[in-house]
Formats: sequence, C-alpha cells, structure tokens
Amino acid sequence: MTVGAAERTISEEARDLIASARELVLELHEEGMAAVPAALAAETAAGGLESAPSSQAAVTAVPAASAAETAAGGVGPARRGEAHAESAAEPVLLAGQAEWGLDPSLEDVRAVIGDCTRCRLHEGRTHIVFGDGNPDADLMFVGEGPGENEDRRGLPFVGRAGELLTQMIEKGLGLQRSDVYICNVVKCRPPGNRTPLADEVATCSRFLDGQIAAVQPRVIVTLGKPAASLLLGRDVAITKVRGTWHDYHGIPLMPTFHPAYLLRQYTVENRRRVWDDLKAALARAQESSGTAQ
Repeated sequence: MTVGAAERTISEEARDLIASARELVLELHEEGMAAVPAALAAETAAGGLESAPSSQAAVTAVPAASAAETAAGGVGPARRGEAHAESAAEPVLLAGQAEWGLDPSLEDVRAVIGDCTRCRLHEGRTHIVFGDGNPDADLMFVGEGPGENEDRRGLPFVGRAGELLTQMIEKGLGLQRSDVYICNVVKCRPPGNRTPLADEVATCSRFLDGQIAAVQPRVIVTLGKPAASLLLGRDVAITKVRGTWHDYHGIPLMPTFHPAYLLRQYTVENRRRVWDDLKAALARAQESSGTAQ
C-alpha cells in the first residue's frame, strides 16, 4: 500500500469514528444526558460534532447523590448486615450513607432537619412533612411534595391523592399503609402546590437520601415526574419511564404515575398501568426478601 493510500484509509477511518461519536452523543442527549465527556465536548466546540438542543440537556434537579441507572432489572439492594461491595477495596454505599453513615435512623435525619429554614418553602408552611410508615419497610414510595392537607396535618399523602394511594396499597397490594414507608422529595408545601424549584429540591434531597439510607428499602416506587427525575439524575418523561426498572444506588426503582394524575386522568388504561407497576414492585420486593408467594 502506498503512503497516499494509507493516508486516505486513515482519513476515512477517522471520519467514520467522528460520525459514530456524533451519533452516540445525539443518542445520549435523547436519553436525557446533560453533559458529554470533555473530549467529545471539545470536538463539538471545534465543529466536528453537532450539539443537541439545550432543552434536551436540561435537568430538573441535581440529586445530592447522583443516580446510576442500569439496564432493565437493575441491581439487587443491599440490606443491613449483607455484603454490598463492588470490589474488596471499593464498597458501594447506598444513597445518603456517605453523609449519614451505614445505619442511620429516621430520628437522626429528622433531628438534623430541625425547624428548617434552609430554603424559601419554610416561609408558608404549617408543618414539616417528614414521612410516615414502617422504618424497616421493603417498599418505599417517594412523591413530589406536601399539599394543603399534608401541610395542615404534618403527614404525607393524606388528601385525595393520598386516599387513592392508600387504597392501592391496601386493597390492591393487600398490605397495610403502615407496612410501607411514604415520603416526598421536599418536606414543605410549595406555594399553590406548584412543582418544587430546582434549588428547593437540591436543598431537600440530602434528607431524602438520609431517609433512604435509614429505611434501606428493597424497592423504591417514585410517584410522578419530579421524584423520578431526581432519583434518576435527569429530566424524564414519566410516560416513557413508568413501568420500567431502574436503579438508585443498588436499590431497584420503579417509576409510576402520581395518584393526583390518576385523579385527573382516571381511565381504565391508566389504572391498569399503575396497578401493573405496583404489582411488579411488590413482587420484586418479596423476591428479594424471600417471601414471594
């Protein structure tokens, strides 16, 4: 092969590599990735790669401990006393354990929150709505934030949406509400029940991580887009991710619709979708605990 031919071959291979890299970056942005590796970013700046629209790269909130999403099926969760290590030298910590320790209690987390004034949400609240349920629950439900009834009573999911969630847990899954643990991303009611802002979520996310570290559930069920986006570490479309398995620091995570959405869109199809999601979550938790029927 002549030098000229060899140079042409190398040039063609380089173009193929750049084209492949461009396709990969676009695919990652379609999946909601908010950043690309430095080398690819530099190539984009130089004109070698097309940049994705900023709306694709937007993330609603950055969690205190970012989620590592795995292939469908995820990774089995770690429990108290069980080995959970990626290697002998690099133990994998559950969400919040780096800050809260290996075995914090919910009381520890609540004590740190105190009479919180860390963000603007405290200005209009009546009560901090911390969480409710079994501190050793296999199933943990995470919603967006307290509403009017929750703010008044200091308990999560006690309004109309909460009544529906309780019915799904008790009549649908055959559990008691007290068997599961229920909490929200933010602990104070946003004005007018608006979606929590990014800085409010960032302030409160460490306490959610503390609750997860304390309960160490076998499965997390996120209710609605904001909770799913936080724990998956990227802005997601709930209609696309619900019903699919993800992973949050070794804990299988199932996103589903928020009960408030079901009250607005109370169709047979939507009810069936949520019912399928909750059945899958319960089966996964029972399988992990060895109580599957």
